[in-house]
Amino acid sequence: MSRNVYIDLDGTLTDPYEGITRCICYALERMGYPLPGDDELRTFIGPPLLDTFAPLVGEELAPQALEYYRERFSDVGWLENIPYDGIHDALAALTEAGHRCFVATTKPHVFARRIVEHFEMAQYFSNVYGSELDGTRTDKTELLQYAQAERSAERESVMIGDRYHDIVGAVNNGLRAIGVTYGYGSAEELRGAGAESLAASPQDLPDLV
Repeated sequence: MSRNVYIDLDGTLTDPYEGITRCICYALERMGYPLPGDDELRTFIGPPLLDTFAPLVGEELAPQALEYYRERFSDVGWLENIPYDGIHDALAALTEAGHRCFVATTKPHVFARRIVEHFEMAQYFSNVYGSELDGTRTDKTELLQYAQAERSAERESVMIGDRYHDIVGAVNNGLRAIGVTYGYGSAEELRGAGAESLAASPQDLPDLV
């Protein structure tokens, strides 16, 4: 049976560690704040950036930190990305099986679309769903609700992602959730959020869908 397959970007399609962490550090340096260590920086990949910056610089200054982040990200940060090995083959297999694939990311869609096109994945996706620069749809539940409203209710829908908010967003919208453990979330995190199954590599995705 063909399905609508929503796929997260960061930590699922590409490894964004270098770009995201360098942009976070750039923002903190601009504002005179100390830089987190690598282990802490890894935890920042996935959640909305305002939620990331708030405990680092305070809620009032978080929007300013986000502006500095985007200053570098829009220039070079979006290019500091590595597609996961085997992801192109997995996407090809999903589309060849008749599934309709969509990017579903809380990253602003203007950046998400640029990344997907640059790394030659655009041909596999019917649409790219992301947030707006003003903060609209930075919650995964809200984003998937918006995306689902545009899709046929006759198809079963699946969400694939590497962090708890991907899975929670899927569950809240009645979507089947597949977690990926090759990204930035642990199996425990994903199972605890409600993932039905786990993919250890992109090659696992077509069979799990």
